[in-house]
Amino acid sequence: MAYLAHLLTIANIYIVLAVSLDLLVGYTGLISLAHAAFFAIGAYSTAILQKSDIGPFAAMATGMAVAALLSVLAALPSLRVRGVYLLIVTIALQIVTTVVLLNWGELTGGPGGIARIPPLVVFGQPLHGLAFTALTSVVAAAVFAVCWRLMHSPFGTLLQAVRDDELSCLMLGKNVALAKISVFAFSGALAAMAGSLYAHHTSYVDPSGFDVIVSILILLMVMLGGAGTLYGPVVGAITLTLLPEVLRFMPAPPGVAAASKQLVYGLLLVIIIFFRPQGLLGKGRFHARG
Repeated sequence: MAYLAHLLTIANIYIVLAVSLDLLVGYTGLISLAHAAFFAIGAYSTAILQKSDIGPFAAMATGMAVAALLSVLAALPSLRVRGVYLLIVTIALQIVTTVVLLNWGELTGGPGGIARIPPLVVFGQPLHGLAFTALTSVVAAAVFAVCWRLMHSPFGTLLQAVRDDELSCLMLGKNVALAKISVFAFSGALAAMAGSLYAHHTSYVDPSGFDVIVSILILLMVMLGGAGTLYGPVVGAITLTLLPEVLRFMPAPPGVAAASKQLVYGLLLVIIIFFRPQGLLGKGRFHARG
């Protein structure tokens, strides 16, 4: 039961990450590989501030604010560059974040990370196991509902218009710059909230849990489920969280078990993407603009 609760908690956390990234990738057409950096800010803010006896929700809010600010800085290049150039900028931001986490040992613990992070306490009760899973389920559902409402509001319509034809939006007098900055900041803040929940769940954070591979995984969840749908990234997050665990039970000789599972995992993803390039639940081919 504890193992199942752990898997569901991780799936809920990745749902928040995938849905928040879909606001950028699917609805605004801004490809980013820096989402794990904002994820890290939330996790490390909680770890550092909780060690300093700051309340868990104050620590979470601080992480979200810092991530939103960094997201604004990441959004600025999107006002001038697009496509692969923006992708390179976000990769650079991700790498810089990882380097800081590795080398600022006095604050982040360096490669060893930070251990013994206190559990999340609600109404005086520390949450563990199924109780924490229930909380993350509520948070994931709330984030999905808020994002769904936002993307079906005039602001969401503007983001989709920016994705489809940015020049026309500018000619109509729309504040495209503010729209891009706002969605970047909101997306980054949600990723930081997920990071805070992750830190409380694992009670340990280190740089390897927030590197560019994690950013690629989150983007893959969005693309696999179907960018620009919100519910697609939910399916993608659940699939890519549970599939590796299912493959653990695949029979294979001890010497080649790990390699075989990775091979099957990769082949399944390639097959799905080949036959459903728009994602499992996507309705059309995805296209991104800068």
